Amino acid sequence: FSSKCSLTMHRQTHAGEKPFQCADCGRTFTRRSIFTQHRHTHSGERLYDCGNCSKSFTAKSTLTQHCRIH
Repeated sequence: FSSKCSLTMHRQTHAGEKPFQCADCGRTFTRRSIFTQHRHTHSGERLYDCGNCSKSFTAKSTLTQHCRIH
């Protein structure tokens, strides 16, 4: 692994550790970035806007998938 952090995250995956828990729904996550993305679903915050229509999304990957229809 390229860093100690990467190794730690890898070990958490195998150990089933999910230290980040959503206070709204109780769902748990292994990575902070995925947890942060999930929190946007509760807040309604949509950071990624489509340049071709008026739709917006909570995740960049969802926007990328959406853009394929244009």
